This record gives sequence, C-alpha cells and structure tokens, in this order.
Amino acid sequence: MPVTRILIVAGSDSGGGAGIQADIKTVTLLGGHAMTAITAITAQNTLGVTDVHAIPADSVIAQIDAVASDIGVDAVKIGMIGSPDTAARVADRLCRPDLAGVPVVFDPVMIATSGSRLASAETIAVFGDLMRRATLSTPNLDELGALAGLTLSDEASVASAASGLIDRLGGGAILATGAELGAGELSDLLFEGSATEASCRWSAPCWRASAPVPYRSRRNRHRPSNRCA
Repeated sequence: MPVTRILIVAGSDSGGGAGIQADIKTVTLLGGHAMTAITAITAQNTLGVTDVHAIPADSVIAQIDAVASDIGVDAVKIGMIGSPDTAARVADRLCRPDLAGVPVVFDPVMIATSGSRLASAETIAVFGDLMRRATLSTPNLDELGALAGLTLSDEASVASAASGLIDRLGGGAILATGAELGAGELSDLLFEGSATEASCRWSAPCWRASAPVPYRSRRNRHRPSNRCA
C-alpha cells in the first residue's frame, strides 16, 4: 500500500507541543509522509506566545507549488494560517485542478492553548473560504461560536452552530472538539447532517485535527471537490 502524502499548511511552534511540529509527529505516527508549507513562525512555550512572524503569502504558495508539482499530495491539513491574504490565496490554490480533488482538513486556529491570539479579526473573516473548501473542519467550541456568531452553552447550541455553518457555507463536515457535556467529560461532536459523539481526553488540538487526515485521504483519494465552483 503506498504511503499517504499529507501536505500540512500551518505555523511553526518553537516549543514543539503544537503547530506544524505536532502535525508532523501525528502524520508520521499514523504512517503518512508529512510535507509542509509554513505560514508563520512563532516564539512560544508552555507559558505563551512572545512573537509571531507571518510568512508572506507568495512564499506559502511557492511551498505548496513545489510539493504539488513534484511529490504529489493525497490530502491537506490546514492549521494556523498567518494572514487574511494567505487564507484567501490558499483557498484559491486548493481549488486549482491539481489539488481540487484532494480532501482537506481545516483546523481554524484562533487562540493558542496558552490563551495567546494567533489570528487577527481580518484573518478570521476569511476562514469561511477555507471552510467552504474543506472536507472536514475541526473548530473547538470557542472557535465554532466565533465563526457562527453564537454563544454555545449546550449540545443543542453546538448542533445549531455547526449545522448553520454547513448550510451557509456549503462546506463539508464539522468536528466540534472539546465539548463539555457534563460530569467532567470532554467529547468531540461530528456534524455531517446528524451528530455522533466520541469521548476524548485532554490534548493539544493540532494532533487531533491532523489524525483524521490520512484516513480521509484514503476514503476520498482523487474524488473531485464540489466546493470549488
């Protein structure tokens, strides 16, 4: 069986606990070949983020082009996106013929686990373009609430926010991560027309968003996207 080629479009975490470093570890552990297009360089550790340098959009697209034109791409995972220009151009690049049939998992990173902001309001405003292209989006509850413009207080409000975004954007499934459903239990809720629930213990969100990518690529290899019109 050929090794699945996963392109990770995300920011670098100098502490190695999240970002593209966590994505590479996850994809490798699951038997995939991890390739990267770095969107930002961050200086961070367990206490917070002290500096963020966004990579110019031209350089991000050049990294994607270099990988796609030679090695090939079976699936894409998107994390921290860096800037509104990069978000818009990555969404457009993923709709070109060579990548239009590739499954995409989008983790709409807004705030680091430490609480530091990693996306501006202008960048978040363009997240809809990436969600529209994505096969699966994996927001946590704060991110889902911000994207839907709703306050999430229970499973019903999570379902309303997720289904509303799917209807409005015409995108793929949404995996709402880290939902507290009582008794100290954290669950991830998948919305694809109906909700299913899966228990999950604490984790940095990057590896959780990366984990489905190799499996999505095997299910949807070279199936054209209907969200690039």
